[in-house]
This record gives sequence, C-alpha cells and structure tokens, in this order.
Amino acid sequence: MSEAAVGIAFTDPDDGDMRGDVPARGAVAERLGISPDWATLTQVHGGRALQVERPGPAGEADGLVTTRPGVPLVVFTADCLGVVLGGSDGVGVAHAGWRGLAAGVLQATIELMDRVDAPPRTAAIGPAIGPCCFEVGEEVAELFPDHVSTTTWGTISVDLAGAAAEILAGLEVSVDPLCTACGGGFSHRATGTSSRQAALGWLR
Repeated sequence: MSEAAVGIAFTDPDDGDMRGDVPARGAVAERLGISPDWATLTQVHGGRALQVERPGPAGEADGLVTTRPGVPLVVFTADCLGVVLGGSDGVGVAHAGWRGLAAGVLQATIELMDRVDAPPRTAAIGPAIGPCCFEVGEEVAELFPDHVSTTTWGTISVDLAGAAAEILAGLEVSVDPLCTACGGGFSHRATGTSSRQAALGWLR
C-alpha cells in the first residue's frame, strides 16, 4: 500500500455541520466515495490517541489511527487544527488546538502509528484559526516560544500551524493557509458557533 491509497479531505461551511447534521455528512461521504459511517471521538483537548478497526464512537481522545481499509476517521474542528497523517499501511487523524499540541496529541498519534507498523510519511494540516486572529495570553504564548506572533490588531498570538509543522518535521507536510476566524470556516472564536467542519482520513 502507498500514500496514494490514503484519502484526505477537509470540509468547509458549504458542506454543512459535520458534527451535527447527519444528512450533510452523508452527502460528503457520497461525494468522497467513502462510507457514511465514520470513526469518531469524544474530543477532550488532550494528548491521547486510539487505534480503531471499525466505525462508530471510539471514546475520549483527540487522535485516531487505523490500518483497516474503508474505515473513515474524523475529527471535528472550529478553529483547532485538524491533521491527517498518511503512511504506507495506515492513516491517522488528530484534533489539535493549543491544549492538544501542548499535551502532545500529534506525537501520540505518530507513536501509535509507529507501534502498529504504519509509520506516517505525510501530514496535511487543515484550515484553522491563524495567528492573525488567535489572540492568547502570555501563559499560552510561553508554551510555543518559537511560534509567537501578533494579531492584526496588535496583541499576542500563536501560529498553531507553525507549531504543528515543527512537531511534524521529517514528514512531508502541507498546510491550508485559510484562517477560520477571518477567512471563512466555522469559527468558535469568531462567532461562538456549535457547528463543526471535518478533517477526514481513510485507507482506500
């Protein structure tokens, strides 16, 4: 199996609420040619990753890994990073806001893929809040000293995608530059929405 066998998709608001709208989720699945039954998580902004072999709720964690073809993995986001990791024999997804990054969710997902003999070689980082809009306090900025930035209104921010890319060094990394807060997308920070976009990964 090669990385070409890994499917990757990031939805946007035009696709609907991927967490709460089952028909919208089905329409996306049909368009992508994947099962409408997805492996999901109760996301807790932590550093835990789980392996799954079937769709459905997997428990509390922020990373999912599978080596089973045809099982779509999903995390739901509205400012946090959705990251899809592809390897020769497996796929992983991770929900990574600043808490998850600090807790090591990307490292945990990579380590789990390594343990199941499906080490990642590529990583795709989906739309998320950008440093232009991600205002934080100094206590958060101190966690990411190499990725401190400034919002468009002049306050302290953090480049979450940059911090993630540093963790993913050694993989072939792609980053969607869209800021969910000011460039379109579901943004909890900007609007308080309960709707979520999806980061999806699957083995074909």
